[in-house]
Amino acid sequence: MVNLIGTYECKADAKGRLMMPVAFKKQLSPVLQDGFVLKRAVFQSCLELYPMAEWNLLMQKINKLNRFKKKNNDFIRKFTAGVKVVEIDAAGRLLIPKDLIGFAEITKDLVLSSAVNIIEIWDKDKYEKAIDDAAVDFADLAEEVMGFDDEIDHD
Repeated sequence: MVNLIGTYECKADAKGRLMMPVAFKKQLSPVLQDGFVLKRAVFQSCLELYPMAEWNLLMQKINKLNRFKKKNNDFIRKFTAGVKVVEIDAAGRLLIPKDLIGFAEITKDLVLSSAVNIIEIWDKDKYEKAIDDAAVDFADLAEEVMGFDDEIDHD
């Protein structure tokens, strides 16, 4: 499993290519040759870049869903809408397809932000707004999600 660290600003060119930050390239070096999956985020208007191994693990979970339940089929269709296999080229660039640029409303200035095992790709203004909006409730959210001190794992 990849455990990515960092948030970096970069620019997209007119064709939708961005130069992958060197720090991410170094962290991803063991999996660069396997390629990546780029998809729409579920909860925000950003993109998610999955190393292929991480995507395959996620697909194993999704493949266990019973497809004779309509809500499962609807979920799979929505979750995989716009999914693209992408690669980082020899020059270290990643091409973002036009439909995904439109979904994330990406302009020239971008933010690439680690989210544990994936990289989120944001339009810079949208990223700043999402961070500002989340800051208001973050203390409550942190307590709710991580405040389980009475359930400490002593392994």
